[in-house]
Amino acid sequence: MTCVDDLEADRKLREEVARTLDGALMICGKRASKPKQDRFRLHMVTWNVATAEPPDNVSSLLRLQSPKTTDLYVIGLQEVKAAPLKFVADLAFEDSWSHLFMNTLAPLGYIKVSSIRMQGLLLLFFSRLEHIPFIRDIQVSYTRTGIYGYWGNKGGVSIRLSFYGHMLCFLNCHLAAHMIYAKVRVEEFEHILGVQAYSSQKCPHILDHKVVFWFGDLNFRIADHGMHFVRTCINNEQFHLLWPKDQLIMMKKETSSLQEFQEGPLDFQPTYKFDLNSDSYDSRVQKTWLGYNGKKRKPAWTDRILWRVKPKASPPPDDDDDDDDDSNEEGLQWMKQQALAKEEEDFPLKITQDAYTSHTEYGISDHKPVVGLFQLELKKMHDTPLVRVCAEGEWSSDFDAVVNYTILQPFPSSAWDWIGLYKVGFKSMTDYVTYTWVKDDQVSLSDELVQVYVSKDEIPLLGGDFLLCYYSSNLQCILGISEPFRIQESKAAIEGGLIADNIDGLDQAMSG
Repeated sequence: MTCVDDLEADRKLREEVARTLDGALMICGKRASKPKQDRFRLHMVTWNVATAEPPDNVSSLLRLQSPKTTDLYVIGLQEVKAAPLKFVADLAFEDSWSHLFMNTLAPLGYIKVSSIRMQGLLLLFFSRLEHIPFIRDIQVSYTRTGIYGYWGNKGGVSIRLSFYGHMLCFLNCHLAAHMIYAKVRVEEFEHILGVQAYSSQKCPHILDHKVVFWFGDLNFRIADHGMHFVRTCINNEQFHLLWPKDQLIMMKKETSSLQEFQEGPLDFQPTYKFDLNSDSYDSRVQKTWLGYNGKKRKPAWTDRILWRVKPKASPPPDDDDDDDDDSNEEGLQWMKQQALAKEEEDFPLKITQDAYTSHTEYGISDHKPVVGLFQLELKKMHDTPLVRVCAEGEWSSDFDAVVNYTILQPFPSSAWDWIGLYKVGFKSMTDYVTYTWVKDDQVSLSDELVQVYVSKDEIPLLGGDFLLCYYSSNLQCILGISEPFRIQESKAAIEGGLIADNIDGLDQAMSG
């Protein structure tokens, strides 16, 4: 590199080099002060399962062999079997699909954070354990649209939450079927956006969230083209020739509520309608009206994943009448939007889609599942949990145990808050072994540290590896998780010969 002092003979050249160096240093300074961004991988699945029972294995669907670690899984299903007796049982004991995904993901360190079921619509949200204390403000909602809104065979279910301070909403929909009802599908979607609400001043409605993911069996079809042309395009993998007549793409051009939603290119074959256990599209043979077997369904991309990033605020329109109430209201609204825009500048979030495809190897339904892989790049609004919790001393069922916890940041605590004892590898927030109330069971209290006890009668005889989680009843989420610790086998039970096969079986049943 040339030293500036070596350029004394050429004053202009020296000044130019100095300006260049100043500019370079300024750029470096801006880059150094730029907020640190963290990246998280989101794996989304939508699948109309057509009332079928789940397959034995969903490793491929969840891409469990990928070298890249997934942070969040969001799984939306439609047409989960909802016979009245089965539906009641599922509400009490979890449905077979939820069990499958929990049993698959829990051994890999994923917890079911939230779920919502409305008849055949099921939405599941999973997270890696390390993110759990930073997933807050969890709420769910649902809207019926099928059969005049009385039966939940169509509609939408949603989970909204704060992820490191960024408000996200996931909306799983099953909209009206058949070719002629494209406008009805849009009306149903707009109705769902209008009526679903959450108890939050900041984000009371779906579109108030920083990012919205809209997905499901949206039932949009391929218009105009005949069956032969559609299948020829599919066989030749010329999918782009079908895009101009895809009803969702067409409706986006004329419907403002759809235009802010983005979707990756449909570079995979249409996901509906297939013969069961096959890669062949609907092959039913036409019969006379006396032996009617139904019209063949034209292939279509009914199963979709879209997303929307909240747009930046626009200034209110100019108005000469400063006393006008409407003008004042618009001004206040704009100021609120500006405050949110400042928050967005300080804590940005960027969405990138890494993959959008279907998994044709699954044949239990006439729909193929669709997967969307996303990268969330964001600056965390908070990176320390609200509560620190840990186990005090050695634990076994021979004596009462003590839990230490410290409130690190203020939050709306409640007498109904509790600390749960979970086995390492637990499946969901409700999968605790036992719990202790943070108010009723206090044994010691100081400005910094609170101690509560766990009765020895509640501690597993056989011990094992466990965690402690502080659960907030007001916030409906876990605010702090301890490091794993070991509970020792009960010495008294061993010496007394009380640990027998029946206790082994009980312990296995609890862990399963």
